[in-house]
Amino acid sequence: MQTRQLGSQGPEISVIGYGAWEAGGSDWGPNESEDAVIAAMHAALDAGIGWIDTAEVYGNGVSETLVGRAVAGRRDDLLIFTKVAPAPEGSGFRPEEVRAACDASLRRLGTDHIDLYQLHWPDDTGVPLEDTWGAMAELVQAGKVRHVGVSNFDREQIERCEAIRHVDSLQPEFSMLALDERDLIAWCGQSGVGVISYSPLGAGLLTGAIAPGTEFSDWRGGQTEGYLADLDRSLATVERLRPVADRLGISLSQLALAWNIAQPGVTGAIAGSRNPEHVRANAAAGDSVLDETDQAEIEQILKG
Repeated sequence: MQTRQLGSQGPEISVIGYGAWEAGGSDWGPNESEDAVIAAMHAALDAGIGWIDTAEVYGNGVSETLVGRAVAGRRDDLLIFTKVAPAPEGSGFRPEEVRAACDASLRRLGTDHIDLYQLHWPDDTGVPLEDTWGAMAELVQAGKVRHVGVSNFDREQIERCEAIRHVDSLQPEFSMLALDERDLIAWCGQSGVGVISYSPLGAGLLTGAIAPGTEFSDWRGGQTEGYLADLDRSLATVERLRPVADRLGISLSQLALAWNIAQPGVTGAIAGSRNPEHVRANAAAGDSVLDETDQAEIEQILKG
């Protein structure tokens, strides 16, 4: 597994991380047993994945609790990343709410520190970003958090945070089917901000396992914008990528992950699954390297 430093001041991380959103359950349809989810996390760690990304809102704390159970006895072997969200979905972004949320996450995770604590998405309730980010910086000073980052933020918001304390990372959606943040990601790479991309498999479309006409019964159903809203077009792109994966002797999922971590600015990609076999396959993508010819061919496909 390749490793890279997260930004200019962050830790060394594996280029593939384990995403624990699915471990929270309800957003992804019927729950797997807790033991099955924990087995998937163990498979990730055994395969060389060095970090798990979760959040307080994933299953209303269920994901963090399962992560805590999975890493018990192995805490020194991995990094834990989690997030606080604005109210009403999350704990809120007022300084006292951020502090309380961090303590609650620490309890659920069963640890004395969080390696990367992130603001899950921008607040629109009127809490000044500077106040929120100041509280995040205080958590670092208190030793409860080692590094701090943001998710779903734009450049202007990141620069406002930078004026107070360095932003160690950005977590944006980024995949072959979601390219909107490409320029921002490249800028982060030039500015010392690490990038861990989420949904690098395009909400499952880039696995090649989803057929035209599929009707989703989870959060993916009824989307009116983006690649999920035009499923046929997105799946046509996936099919054009299949021969590239076949030629390289890897799966479509592994191609999507290898492409993602090859993009300028990307430090690592978050791949989540409740299936240990899929987890091991995702981890193997961390050893894949695409040459310039492969990347140029993919770019032509993505341009349509």
